[in-house]
Amino acid sequence: MTSSSLLEMSYTELEKWWSNYLAEQKSWGAILERPYPELLTTWYAERLIDGSIPASEENILAAKRHMRDLERQGTDDFPWIFDEEKGHRPIRFIEKKCKPSKGDFDQLVLQPWQHFVIGSLFGWVHKDTGIRRFREALDMVGRKNGKTTLISGLSNYMLGFDNENGARIYVLANAEQQAHELFDEAKAMVEKSPYLSKRYKAQRNKIKYTEKFAEIQARASDSKRLDGLNTHLGIFDEIHEFKNFKLINVIKKSRGARKQPLIIYITTAGYVLDGPLMTYIEQAKDCLDNLEDNLDERTFYYVAKLDKPEEADHPELWIKANPNIGLMDFVNLVSDWKKDKRSPQERADWMTKQFNIFSDVDELSFVDIATIKKNNKVIDLETLKNRECIAGYDLSETEDFTAAALEFPLDDGSVFILCHSWIPQARYDRDSNPQRLDEWKQAGYLTVIPGDYVNYEYVFDWFVEQAEKYRIKMIAYDKAKALYLNKAIENHGFKTKEVRQGFLTLGGPMQNFKELLLDGKVIFNRNKMFQWYLNNVRLVKDRNDNWMPTKQNANRKIDGFAAALNAHTETVDLLIKPSGSGKIKAITMRDLLA
Repeated sequence: MTSSSLLEMSYTELEKWWSNYLAEQKSWGAILERPYPELLTTWYAERLIDGSIPASEENILAAKRHMRDLERQGTDDFPWIFDEEKGHRPIRFIEKKCKPSKGDFDQLVLQPWQHFVIGSLFGWVHKDTGIRRFREALDMVGRKNGKTTLISGLSNYMLGFDNENGARIYVLANAEQQAHELFDEAKAMVEKSPYLSKRYKAQRNKIKYTEKFAEIQARASDSKRLDGLNTHLGIFDEIHEFKNFKLINVIKKSRGARKQPLIIYITTAGYVLDGPLMTYIEQAKDCLDNLEDNLDERTFYYVAKLDKPEEADHPELWIKANPNIGLMDFVNLVSDWKKDKRSPQERADWMTKQFNIFSDVDELSFVDIATIKKNNKVIDLETLKNRECIAGYDLSETEDFTAAALEFPLDDGSVFILCHSWIPQARYDRDSNPQRLDEWKQAGYLTVIPGDYVNYEYVFDWFVEQAEKYRIKMIAYDKAKALYLNKAIENHGFKTKEVRQGFLTLGGPMQNFKELLLDGKVIFNRNKMFQWYLNNVRLVKDRNDNWMPTKQNANRKIDGFAAALNAHTETVDLLIKPSGSGKIKAITMRDLLA
């Protein structure tokens, strides 16, 4: 049955379809109604690989990673083995000892996908020491897919049943209130369980297991005290909200005294496109796309998402992002989607939170992350030597970001962007995410200038340096704040042109630039700082639908894009310039035969 017919069905027809679907899935174990007596980690991996259970490209690769590791386990090159008993132990604990704090359920029944996640985390151990292989894990699933159950159940297991004296378990969030809500769920699970309530002591701000001197506590990025931690398990909720690595780094550094600490990030997708989650998603893709390279061998990845936005209209594929779909109110979900998708803001929320496709809630965002990712080609800069290009620059306030760019029109109709940025040391010192700036600086995308402001001589020197390698045909610029720099550039012999910052001047080039991005024809050698600039661009339209760029908010800079766009106002003419002499000559059939 096609998904388009699912969206076209009446409510009654959809109920019947869903009832038949559930019965069929339960018949062969894809949906469990009672605890399964064996570990299903490998079984689930096999079902993803053979397509019995639809899954994201990332999770199919995660399944292949598991099967590949089974084949080479216990070797000199790969000293890890898969111990099914150890992998099944926390699952049995959650199902037998923990009680759901909400709903009418008497017992928790973990589904096959949860067997895969938990079984992998606890089943892979060192062949000699028995120490767990995985030290970190990313678990990204859509909302209402049992994240709270996983957080509470694993926290209570690690508190007293992981053979760790003095264990410190931290449930972690971006804000104090959210962290305490998670803690309250773990506490409610203890209070509801006759077994756990006899052994654990649930207090206002701690859950204690006095026999092992162990505790569960809540912590958050805005907590007043983050020192003195000693992490055995750190379990983060919704790291898509994190704008920097502050709390994450605190937890990572606090695990040094533990022999097998574990950090788990459980989240949906989000709107912070330059935060820690995007870094982890990129690491996941790099690891899973290159299994033969054995990257991140001690980090586990489970990334449940739709592979492309079009799949949102195929409800039978929603399981890719929602592995717990069999326990959800599917019929009403479909009804809600049919209504909500007509609103750009609500559609974006669905795409982000239910389907785990990164987007921005504003329908006037310039491009989404999926479009930016299309433009991932890399070329050798040596091939551009002595090639013609157009330059542009954008001078923001002297105390903030400044950027310059070269744009090269290429023979196949694509463009290459070489971008560089500058900020003063004072601006670096007050940035909320200095780790990101350090990464850009080390990669050569950013220069941090001593002092309190950007001395524009640095930008001038950069253009002079680039002119020794490339033929800069023209430098396009915004007149604002450019008087000194532009005079120096002209005196050096560069040809310049002012670009008026208006709808009529920028609208056409901006639309063309987006078309190039949609076609994957903008090459920037995966410059993460330029990608960040693109993420931050929002459209402003006039009443004639002409475009202008602006920032998503005050903290999301677009200077590198503005510099490239200034250059593009001239480059676009080179891209569409007709080739040939323009002379037309008539040819007869006799000429062709001859």
